Amino acid sequence: MRVLKVAIIGAGIGREHLAAYRRLPEAFDVALICDLDRARAEEIAGNVPVVTQLGDALASDVDLIDICLPPHLHVATAIAALEAGKHVICEKPLATSLADVDRLEDVSRATGCTVFPVFQYRFGVGVAQVLHLIETGLAGRAFAASVETHWRRDAEYYAPDWRGSWAGEQGGVILGHAIHVHDLVCLLMGPVARVTAMLDTRVNAIETEDCAAITFQMESGALVTSSATLGAADNTSRLRLVFEGFTAESGLAPYAPASAAWTITPRARSAAEIDAALAEVTAPPLGFTGFLAAIASGSGAVTLAEGRASVELVTALYASARAGGAPESLPLPKDHALYGGWRP
Repeated sequence: MRVLKVAIIGAGIGREHLAAYRRLPEAFDVALICDLDRARAEEIAGNVPVVTQLGDALASDVDLIDICLPPHLHVATAIAALEAGKHVICEKPLATSLADVDRLEDVSRATGCTVFPVFQYRFGVGVAQVLHLIETGLAGRAFAASVETHWRRDAEYYAPDWRGSWAGEQGGVILGHAIHVHDLVCLLMGPVARVTAMLDTRVNAIETEDCAAITFQMESGALVTSSATLGAADNTSRLRLVFEGFTAESGLAPYAPASAAWTITPRARSAAEIDAALAEVTAPPLGFTGFLAAIASGSGAVTLAEGRASVELVTALYASARAGGAPESLPLPKDHALYGGWRP
């Protein structure tokens, strides 16, 4: 396995990415950290060189640019990296319009470089269990699910001027927070066919939404409800997935719902069948480490197409909410009113 040289762009969430790279020295070598705030970058860098200009990172001999910037900078930075011949890891959201995803796809295709959208919640024992049960045929039909993203975000969180704004963060709880559990629903229950959404700003004095009540109908016919708020007393995420063969329920860990084994309750399948299948599960490393390990191994990495599906879902949710909660069907056509973006 060839060790990939990496430049991390942004030392905020980039701190957590760096920790994950350091757990995989056989696959990755962080060669540069780039941040306009040199002191912030040097705080985490150790012996890794620090630069303050993106151009210096793009001109270096790294193989991979890891984008950990505010959302409004993602697409332009990713395109610049691709055009410089670098593969790209991009924090969520990958983009804030389907038109921009089109641009990323075009440049990725033209350069032969790959884009990996970050969805680290996929990696860990809980999700691995459910995926294995589905793959072995024990799940049967998907019936329904309920998911919750109930987090606490107060004024301190919104101190950076880009947060909570349409210009900077580009969206609220459905874009920056619930996007993770919605990705898990799609991973485990298949594509979304139709959505309805009600969104409101009820918690903080910000531009973007911080509460959401959502329904999905999946292509399989399964029905899903999603409740999201940034006004909870604490931080919890929860998924409860109902299949023909069993019901699977996560714990409440807010930022790593796959970190522990999920509760699997048999229905049409016996406990012995399910226990035997679960005994076969080898869990990937948790979170960012598992996300990076999948890239290194070439198996199970998050794809640009999956990133596109996430952006399309968010687009549909904003469209439904602005139409008073009217149903919105997917996929969205290129002439859709919000194809070029959902900013008001």
